[in-house]
Amino acid sequence: MVDILPLDDVDYGAIARDLFSRAPGTTNFNRLRKRLKRQAGDSIRRYGMVGTNTGEPPKWLICLSGGKDSHALLAILLDLKAHGDLPVDLLACNLDQKQPGFPADTLPNWFESFGMPYRIETRDTYSIVVDKVAENKTFCSLCSRLRRGILYRVAREEGCDAIVLGHHREDALATFMMNLTKGGRLAAMPGKLLNDAGDVTVLRPLIDIEESDLARYTAALNCPIIPCNLCGSQDGLQRQLMGQRLREWEAKAPGTKSSMMRALSHVRPSHLLDTDIFDFQALTPQGDDADVP
Repeated sequence: MVDILPLDDVDYGAIARDLFSRAPGTTNFNRLRKRLKRQAGDSIRRYGMVGTNTGEPPKWLICLSGGKDSHALLAILLDLKAHGDLPVDLLACNLDQKQPGFPADTLPNWFESFGMPYRIETRDTYSIVVDKVAENKTFCSLCSRLRRGILYRVAREEGCDAIVLGHHREDALATFMMNLTKGGRLAAMPGKLLNDAGDVTVLRPLIDIEESDLARYTAALNCPIIPCNLCGSQDGLQRQLMGQRLREWEAKAPGTKSSMMRALSHVRPSHLLDTDIFDFQALTPQGDDADVP
């Protein structure tokens, strides 16, 4: 862990100016930057991510793995903050899981290059995952649970109200399709989730943003991308296969993924089969003019 300046003393405007000074001044990038900021802002408002607390400003733990999505997450939130559209304090956090070959200095050097407050948490979850997971099984599930538990603890220690993740539209759709075809349930990734203990929220401001836009955005900012050498080295992951399937559907019928995202926010319980969320027993005709489904 590193020392962290009191966030009251942080000049987020200066941090954002330094970060975006590295970006090209092209019309295409400026349009992309404006669109991503608008999309993230819309999701933050729609899901009530900031809340209505009138006391001290909320504090968010921005979780960075070093991948393109989490780099984009931090940049977009800094952009919103610098323009007065995000009344929260931001603290970047990387969990170094001691994966072989992980460049431990990359993210600290990146944060310090533009003055971003950060915390590095080092925990050897890699050895646990490799030891506990059978040879032909994937690491993602256990790795994710261990990582999330550590991040909740760090959030509490830093007085953060939320951990903020860089999941995007394709992540949500892949999760939905995996739950549908493998898990036997209708569930995706919510924009906002309360943890089991009820003291930390999980936020996903990029949940409506296309992955390809995030890739273009971080490339323009020259972010130091760190691949995941743990799960990324495993072939045949279900999430990767589902992502490929989604890309094939989109190629054959452009707009498919956008339509699927709209469907996730337009649910009709009366047209499904779950008796726990719709009272079919009470559904009876009300007279000769009753509607016929």
